[in-house]
Amino acid sequence: MKPSPVQSDDDGEPTDWPGFKQVSDYLTRQLASRRLAPRTCLTYGRSLKGFALWMKSNGGWDGDWSRLTARNLRDFVIERQQTHQRTSVHNQVSALRAFLADLRERGGITSTPAAGLVLPKLPRSLPKFLTEPQAEALLEASSLEEQTPTAEARDQAVLELLYGGGLRVSELCGINGGDLDLSSGLVRLMGKGSKERVVPVGETALAAVRTYLALRGQPVRGEPLLLASRGGPMYPRGVQLMLKRKLAAAGLPADLTPHKLRHACATHLLANGADLRLVQEQLGHASLSTTQIYTHLTVSKLRDVHRKAHPRA
Repeated sequence: MKPSPVQSDDDGEPTDWPGFKQVSDYLTRQLASRRLAPRTCLTYGRSLKGFALWMKSNGGWDGDWSRLTARNLRDFVIERQQTHQRTSVHNQVSALRAFLADLRERGGITSTPAAGLVLPKLPRSLPKFLTEPQAEALLEASSLEEQTPTAEARDQAVLELLYGGGLRVSELCGINGGDLDLSSGLVRLMGKGSKERVVPVGETALAAVRTYLALRGQPVRGEPLLLASRGGPMYPRGVQLMLKRKLAAAGLPADLTPHKLRHACATHLLANGADLRLVQEQLGHASLSTTQIYTHLTVSKLRDVHRKAHPRA
């Protein structure tokens, strides 16, 4: 099935217009090969379609991608930077670069006009995360609402796995029977770009999972490990809503998300002496530079402690 942003003709262009059709074919291939997640394909589709319509409105472009020039891209970026946030512009150009590179590989164009496109660097903001006392308070908080023992045990297992393994919420919901080895403490995950990795989750998380499975029963291979209250698989939205209830019970800020538990895992590992490359492997980061942002958090904490404790600070 083709991503909806490309199929849509609400802008007055038929879906087989060349400016859209090649984009649609590209996204369909990416979905089929699982090189891009469905949500990423939707985002790419909006970006590429938006650029195609911008080209058409600014120069009467006929949808022939081989006629695209580096100047077209520069003009697009200059205009977008005046009206859009830098992050949005970067995402749009990232989609264009990937699409044009694929088009070149397939012979649709002889060279990619995006090759020399330079963008200003994005400011790198430090991720928010729970402190160790906050994480402890969250994991020990009792639910404010009455739940079945199975649901209560499942929620505890969810939080312990997110924090203990530094899992993405999509990875957590994708754990099936047979993926988590309770004897070794290792879980097999399917991360971004369909990249598989095996990581430890910690004894506390394992104990929480054992408690949950004693009530829920052992899942067969291929069956979701975590079940929603109605018996189907647990989805990210359900995890987010559960976390909000737990945050309220613990008296913690309501804007903390499941991903903040992943940040907390990485930060606390580094703060307690873990090797940076091991943390990179634990989180499934493709680049070490992505993991290095957590060292800024630990250095910042060290600086604060030094200022308060050292007589010469």
